[in-house]
Amino acid sequence: MRQVNLAGIDLNLLTALEALLRERSVTKAADAVGLSQPAMSRALGRLRSLFDDRLFVRGPDGLVPTPRALAVEEPLHRALAGVRGLLTAPGFDPSSHQARFRILCPDVQSMELMPTLARRLHHTAPRVELEIIGFRSDPLGAVEAGEADLSVGYHPQIRSGFHATKVYRSAFSCLVRADHPVVSDGLTLERFVAMPHILVTVTGRGGGAVDTALAQRGLSRHVAVRLPHFMAAPLVVAQTDMVLTVPSGLARRIAVLAPLAILPTPIDLGGFDVSVAWHERLQDDQAHTWFRREVVSALREGVSMTD
Repeated sequence: MRQVNLAGIDLNLLTALEALLRERSVTKAADAVGLSQPAMSRALGRLRSLFDDRLFVRGPDGLVPTPRALAVEEPLHRALAGVRGLLTAPGFDPSSHQARFRILCPDVQSMELMPTLARRLHHTAPRVELEIIGFRSDPLGAVEAGEADLSVGYHPQIRSGFHATKVYRSAFSCLVRADHPVVSDGLTLERFVAMPHILVTVTGRGGGAVDTALAQRGLSRHVAVRLPHFMAAPLVVAQTDMVLTVPSGLARRIAVLAPLAILPTPIDLGGFDVSVAWHERLQDDQAHTWFRREVVSALREGVSMTD
């Protein structure tokens, strides 16, 4: 069978042939596809050359298709229906959608996001699965590489090829055990520096916002315990004289897990923006659009519950 090079064929001719088969009239077929009658006549001439067949002959009531034309009528209809289907965005229904969405999200934001998001999707999208991906040194690079569908957290710079939605701005608070002397005496900068500290760092190295702020004043602190996540931190604080500095929303959430007191930081640590970021290739995807809106909404609700 001869291989046909589609690159050399005007596929608009196939819609013209479909109209001719349906209307059995050059004039009516031309009106149906928005062509002039002479343009449709020229299209019929090109179709005859393409198929090496007359395709239609004149009859008393209009055009009469040849056996070759009748043979291609049904396959042509199916083929064009398939092409039209490719160009038509499918409807999206969360309740029946089956997929796994991967969120690159640090401990802090996952504690704020996941309770609300999991509860919502259990009711609205029961066939959707969620996977939280832990720390990456370059979260946007991980999203670009397809390791995650979106990134939630602190993104100091949204580079070209990405979109982002700011969800909230976070400050910092200190956590100590509920009966610690500084709860009544006050957490001064001098006492803060003298206390043993817990530092949560996913890399296990370096310092944090506290160390940067103290260094600007020529001060430093003693980090007695380093942890890779926040789960154990409140339990350690509750049984020691240590202090833990964390984002304020997280402080309010984990303070209910142990007998802890929340205190303002004795030094200005500024704050940071939390955003949801995704790659531009997913910008127009219906499922991803729905999912990131759910993530933004759930994160805002989760944060508001601790305000």
